[in-house]
Amino acid sequence: MRNTRKEQDEIPFSRVLRLFLTFFLCFLDQFTKALAQTRLRGRSAFEVIPGILELRYLENRGIAWGMLQGKTVVFLLFSVCFFLIMIFLAFRIPKSRRYLPLQFVWILMVSGAAGNFIDRLHHGYVVDFIYLSCIHFPIFNVADICVVSGGLLLAGLILFYYQDEDFEILRSIIWKN
Repeated sequence: MRNTRKEQDEIPFSRVLRLFLTFFLCFLDQFTKALAQTRLRGRSAFEVIPGILELRYLENRGIAWGMLQGKTVVFLLFSVCFFLIMIFLAFRIPKSRRYLPLQFVWILMVSGAAGNFIDRLHHGYVVDFIYLSCIHFPIFNVADICVVSGGLLLAGLILFYYQDEDFEILRSIIWKN
């Protein structure tokens, strides 16, 4: 029996692999934050690359760049809503080569959001420690890198990779009964 085009395009990118990668990135985030807490808290900044990259401990009680300080309950509720939407989408993203980049975006965004969610739940703040001193960029962490990379990748995919018909397919899959 001859395989159809759709069957040939299907990939074996299983939910188990997605979960493994998500947990790995989340673990990497939590591991590096634990190192920052034990090795950087209460100490002056450590220059990794002088004038470019420093490790500097910060307890961020807000969201990006310290905005909305002290609104932990709001962030936790927002995170739960985000996770519910992402779980729904995880089961709806087509398992074809065409949507593999979208699955990778999902992994990055969920692992990053989970890493910062764990911090807020456990500590009441997010541990940040990576500082680009060359451009005075706000201090961030591995979870932030995942979320921002996922967002930038998603924007790039929307602008340069996916076509109108891809969005129609996604729309029909997401809103099917």
